[in-house]
Amino acid sequence: MRAKDYQAVLRKAAEILGSAIHVVDAQGTTIIYNEAMAKLEKISVADVLGKPFREVFSYIPEDESTLRRALAEGKETTNKQQTYLNVYGKEITTINTTVPIEVDGKVVAAIEVARDITEIKNMSDTILELQGETLGASRRQEQDSGSRRDKDGKPKLKRYEFSSLIGESPQFKSVVERAKKAARTDAAVFIYGETGTGKELFAQSIHYDGSRKHKPFLAQNCAALPESLLEGILFGTAKGGFTGAVDRAGLFEQASGGTLLLDEISAMPYALQGKLLRVLQEDYIRRVGGSHDIPVDVRIIATVNEPAQKLIEAGTLRKDLYYRLNIVSLSIPPLRERKEDIPVLVARFLEKHNARYGKEVWMASEKALEKLQRYDFPGNVRELENIIMAAVSMADHEHVLHETDLNIEHSYHGASPLISDFVQERLRLAEYLENIEKTVIERNLLNNGGNISKTAKDLGMVRQNLQHKIKKYGLG
Repeated sequence: MRAKDYQAVLRKAAEILGSAIHVVDAQGTTIIYNEAMAKLEKISVADVLGKPFREVFSYIPEDESTLRRALAEGKETTNKQQTYLNVYGKEITTINTTVPIEVDGKVVAAIEVARDITEIKNMSDTILELQGETLGASRRQEQDSGSRRDKDGKPKLKRYEFSSLIGESPQFKSVVERAKKAARTDAAVFIYGETGTGKELFAQSIHYDGSRKHKPFLAQNCAALPESLLEGILFGTAKGGFTGAVDRAGLFEQASGGTLLLDEISAMPYALQGKLLRVLQEDYIRRVGGSHDIPVDVRIIATVNEPAQKLIEAGTLRKDLYYRLNIVSLSIPPLRERKEDIPVLVARFLEKHNARYGKEVWMASEKALEKLQRYDFPGNVRELENIIMAAVSMADHEHVLHETDLNIEHSYHGASPLISDFVQERLRLAEYLENIEKTVIERNLLNNGGNISKTAKDLGMVRQNLQHKIKKYGLG
């Protein structure tokens, strides 16, 4: 096979793979530049293919070009974050892996595979900025603790204390008492609980009942970001640490003196868990790309939604990190194991959402409570609250919540009410699908307090399309 035939095969393979790929020969001339890479860098394939890459990408500094390093020095670069301006002046951020291709000990080409993380990078920057604003708002609340709104008239940030933890079952009360003891220490806390059991409520309660209550409480979901950005969010970045990096304090610095909640810690990449372990052992951090050690004093509360042993066996949670964090362990029981708490929880949620929606639903009927207690609640307490919130928001002048007011997505027999309607009433398919769509939109609107932009984002819809659906179904 001729050389150009090999190139044709490789170009087709690059298109099929779908990844953004750029290949240059030993002289630095681009021999493969696929559509995915062109789309990422907002440049046409014709403007790059067959041309010296240093001419086309002259705006990338010489010492920061991973392709140049691969060709000139034979060095491989793995998962390197780069932020740069494309030829149209738009800032893009990528994660690049660049590998030199050697034949008989000589570099004959270099291949670069890139992933566009511009939106994720923007989100991570926003997270850190919002955390800073949150700290400022939290400090202002310390000065104005008597009302539900701050001095500017804005709603206060939610803060949970042990009074927020509702339940009378022996199992639940035992966990609460253990958490109260944990609040009197500075030890790390490891919380296991299924989704919706209230892990953050426990974490905040421990913080705000302890000696650090006047210091920051910050939280980060470890499943929300890739490793390169999560590391920067946790430990901060130093200017020059990578292309486009700026000096920015991470969550450890922002939370110094207070508490940092690491939610879903088993979703943190394994290598980053090792770096976190070192921070916990040494009590200092080093910003990404930095050379100075910065002492920190942070209490860590970590959460998982699966048993720790299962996560360790699956290789998603480091055993040594688990032992370092599991000084105080809490295991929150799911709602199906403490159904005697449903009546008291319903009463609290009725009170809360009556005030929110200006309704007067005083109580739930016995049949309503029976219906709730027959249900297994895979979403736990959060799901129960959403059901009550939906019922209260749709109430007119009723004072009693009846079983027919409860829109339980999956009945205790495991069948969806919508599917039941479809079978019993033999709705046409279009009507059936519209019923599902209306229910999903209505529930998400309620969960987001009527916020159309947030609901559209959660549903993956364009805002204008959602507004049309709201009007169509009379949900406005």
